[in-house]
Amino acid sequence: MSAAPVIAVLLAGGRARRMGGGDKALIELAGRPLLAHVIARIRPQVSHLVINANGDPARFAGFGLPVVGDPVEGFAGPLAGILAGLQWAADTHPACSRVVSVATDTPFFPADMVARMAAAIEDAGARMACAASAGRTHPVFGLWPVALRHDLGRALIGEDVRKIDRWTARHALSVVSFPCARIDPFFNINTPDDVALAERHLKEVA
Repeated sequence: MSAAPVIAVLLAGGRARRMGGGDKALIELAGRPLLAHVIARIRPQVSHLVINANGDPARFAGFGLPVVGDPVEGFAGPLAGILAGLQWAADTHPACSRVVSVATDTPFFPADMVARMAAAIEDAGARMACAASAGRTHPVFGLWPVALRHDLGRALIGEDVRKIDRWTARHALSVVSFPCARIDPFFNINTPDDVALAERHLKEVA
């Protein structure tokens, strides 16, 4: 677990449009929902978890985690989910000063991701951190200070900011690069072919 308590917000609002619709987080990978793989990956790194998704929360009841919807109407993208996580953290766990956001279609993100992001923030004197690999940034995977929830709320609701990069550009951001081994750790599943590739990878590392 990371040195300081961190809450994970699992961004489960994605739709599996290229796989016939429905919740992408509930697509099966090797006999378990994608969300189950993500929970197993992030749980050792954090103190608490919350799912961000709109609609009927009952569809996630089997995971035994709280579910919070976006604080804004319409599909506002991952920034709305990050804001939901920050607000939930402030309301329920005021001693927790940071939230890590995690995409639920990306089952292989690093097992030391949160600790490395926290260390990078301290080393650089930054406010926040996001992940990178293979020369690309992955801002959906970020470590965010709860103290900036009001700033994010103003940007998202008052200024209609939707892109994570537009908001992070206003603050000191540390970009943490992770190596690729057999597979890019931030490989995300969008198609049936991606599911097949992920299942092959799981067999190779078993």
